[in-house]
Amino acid sequence: MLLVLRPEAEQELLEAQAWYESKSVGLGFEFARAADVAVASALRSPLRHMCIEEDFRRVLFRKFPYSLIYLPSPDELLIVSFFHQYRKPRAWLKRFEG
Repeated sequence: MLLVLRPEAEQELLEAQAWYESKSVGLGFEFARAADVAVASALRSPLRHMCIEEDFRRVLFRKFPYSLIYLPSPDELLIVSFFHQYRKPRAWLKRFEG
């Protein structure tokens, strides 16, 4: 299965990792590992995770208040957002509106 990462999602990931690293050395690395675990889980079982909006699904991070939001299809897994859970719940969806 092809993994596709939207540029906005990549930016969110890098910014969050840098923020955690600025708070404590090594914490950014832990955040990146949590993101890797979430992505691996979505790749392993794309339809297992909670459906949150139409066909979009979510994997909760361990230890961090983030979710991986993705859109599975038969050929690819589109990573839409590394979403901080204290933001407006549907803010990520604006990327797909008109």
